Amino acid sequence: MKLLEIKNLSKSFDGKKVLEDISLSVDQGEVVSILGPSGSGKSTLLRCATFLETMDNGELSYCETPVVTSRNGKAVYPSKSQMKEAKSHFGLVFQDFNLFPHYNVIKNLYDAPVSVMKRDKDEVMEECRKILKKVGLEDKEKAYPCELSGGQKQRVAIARALVMNPDMLYFDEPTSALDPEITAGILRIMKELAKEKMTMVIVTHEIDFARAVSDRVIFMDGGFIVEQGKPEDVIDNPSNDRTRAFLKKLSV
Repeated sequence: MKLLEIKNLSKSFDGKKVLEDISLSVDQGEVVSILGPSGSGKSTLLRCATFLETMDNGELSYCETPVVTSRNGKAVYPSKSQMKEAKSHFGLVFQDFNLFPHYNVIKNLYDAPVSVMKRDKDEVMEECRKILKKVGLEDKEKAYPCELSGGQKQRVAIARALVMNPDMLYFDEPTSALDPEITAGILRIMKELAKEKMTMVIVTHEIDFARAVSDRVIFMDGGFIVEQGKPEDVIDNPSNDRTRAFLKKLSV
């Protein structure tokens, strides 16, 4: 099943095109990494896919159900209830964690499932504790974000996304604010999720990680998808000059 399908997505800010005619799809169980220089449109693509930004034009479907359609060259968004249904299909992990500072760890996890999804609190709490154990934070459920390291905050952010039982997860540069040692721990968790066949779309600058876990790598530059394919093709044997130049800079 195609969990995500985007067709002909375009987005401008103040008259400047940031994304131009982007089309891509993501199958269930697939891990897709998006690489590219700063300003290439990677994060904006994720923000459009997760409704944090509105597309100017294009179509978007989740689980083969159309969500955003195109009419007369403009993107048309559905009702609030349809948007809520579409948002239930994915979780998003930000580079700056986005935890609620006034909630402790366990409340950061259970608040949305209980208050938004109206799930049973005891059942959700049990699930939260299992997921905290999975990310190695079973002893931190009563801690507040200000008491946690950057790596611990990112683990909480991943746990919070998992508690919502999404079909797929988006990661926007999840390790960019972390030092190398802590980064390794976050990447280990993501590798475990990949082994469990969690569908993931990952904007990252971690080339070795992208090579190791991705089924497909997309290289973006200037608001376009320049090249995509298997990691061994795009990373190790790119066919496009822009991809080669970008990877060469990273390896220096």
